[in-house]
Amino acid sequence: MYGFVSGEQTAITTVPAQIATVPIYVQPRPPGFELKNSLRLSAGSCLEGRAFRDMLQADFEAGPPPRAAFAGRYPIACGEKEVNVALLAPNQHVAGVLRELWSEMGGSWTGGVREGTVPPEASLLHTHESAPLAEVVRDINKFSNNVMARQLYLTLATAGSEPPARAELAAEAVRHWLSVKGIPARELAIENGAGLSRSDRLSAASLGALLQAAWKSAVMPEFVASLPLAALDGTMKKRLIGEPVAGQAHVKTGLLSDARAMAGYVLDRNGRRHVVVMLMNHPNAPDAEAANDALLRWVYEAK
Repeated sequence: MYGFVSGEQTAITTVPAQIATVPIYVQPRPPGFELKNSLRLSAGSCLEGRAFRDMLQADFEAGPPPRAAFAGRYPIACGEKEVNVALLAPNQHVAGVLRELWSEMGGSWTGGVREGTVPPEASLLHTHESAPLAEVVRDINKFSNNVMARQLYLTLATAGSEPPARAELAAEAVRHWLSVKGIPARELAIENGAGLSRSDRLSAASLGALLQAAWKSAVMPEFVASLPLAALDGTMKKRLIGEPVAGQAHVKTGLLSDARAMAGYVLDRNGRRHVVVMLMNHPNAPDAEAANDALLRWVYEAK
């Protein structure tokens, strides 16, 4: 079994065994990393999102040395699961990934990673091309990958300016696009581009207008296909299973402490497409999944 590297995070993979222990694999494994595993196998259904992490009773420390401890329960129904954790600073993480991959190929490396400007006399060793934008956006939206969302946001800054990318230039690019589409969005506030900030702001009306503009776009098919499909995949895979609206709603979900969001498209039982947006800010918002599902059912049954 193995883990994987996603952005600037460490992937911790748990694999249920047929015994009372739950093996845990860490990749990349930072030097001196300490892991305490007291997970217990249990019966019951597998939870998602924040509830899954709470069930593990996970505790992470950046160190030094970096540490992770798990003391909760792990339903065998979860199968193999991955938890991405930003334990290390970006440069430390990159160094750890390079060291681990290099050693797997039979080499050894004792260097480090630092930020700086590449001197003009430097020789290019390798160029890596990213996946097509449609594939990148699909990974971001289907599985709520915040690290990838942040990187894509910063990439917007290079559309009209030379690197390095700056967040303020990315925000200008977003505002320019909204202006071209005739969406005022005067309340818009973007801090990190992934929605992981209490300073971020966008109204339901502006988000609905954005979805309507996206529907008229030339890349509408790619965008809509990137959204989780109710009862079938992504963050919506285990919701609304067996119900009439299953497979009829493409919606992006969002969950943070005191916040729950959902936005996308629903094809109703009469073949009409609707934009749906639901934003909740309240201490009980993480328990509002039933309200999200009720809205999707109601729109699907529209007369």
